Amino acid sequence: MPTACGLNITGAVVPFHDTVKLLGVTLDFSRTMDRHVAGVLSSCKYHMRALRHIRPLLTHDAAKMIAHSVVSSRLNYTNALLYGTTTTNLNKLQVAQNTLASVVCQAPRSVSTTELGRKLHWLPIRQRITYKIAVIIYKTRTTGTPAYHSHLIRDYQPERTLRSADKLLLSVAPMALSLSAKAFSVSAFSVWNSLSHNSRSAELFSTFKRKLKTDLFDTAYSDCKHSA
Repeated sequence: MPTACGLNITGAVVPFHDTVKLLGVTLDFSRTMDRHVAGVLSSCKYHMRALRHIRPLLTHDAAKMIAHSVVSSRLNYTNALLYGTTTTNLNKLQVAQNTLASVVCQAPRSVSTTELGRKLHWLPIRQRITYKIAVIIYKTRTTGTPAYHSHLIRDYQPERTLRSADKLLLSVAPMALSLSAKAFSVSAFSVWNSLSHNSRSAELFSTFKRKLKTDLFDTAYSDCKHSA
């Protein structure tokens, strides 16, 4: 039975909270992901300080390996849930990745962190989110698993023959609520349909991942290429 301060279960009152932590993800009632991002940043900053302290003792390859396994893994973990989050949250995460690149490369402040990311061949935060969602969609379309995703994805089949019929697109689900834009049933279609046909048509999973990363990398660092 609910009470003013919580839920009464067999005499014990379980207090209400505005956030809940599930599998390492902090979810708030408004689904802004602000609390989760703050927790990820705090953890990343702690490990980046430690890495910066020992960086002079490491080779470049060793520093990259530690950065990827200890810090980047935290930036990547469940990052598909960040689709549709605020630009502020994405920018904060990008700053953390930029700082990590500077630590790994032992670069002075004057060096462009975007150029460092390109040299390290790291996808920026926004592209990492797109990459994760696209990989999930490809697996679901080709294997039918997981089942809870499979029924949310429908191939685009126009009523009459159109040029887009063979583009391997997905049908776009209608958005009943503003928050539904963050749901997988909507984000999947938006992400998949934005990919190049070259990526969508890959027959092997390994080929798809390679083509996808190349496309996202080229898009992310196109300005660097033009200025080089």
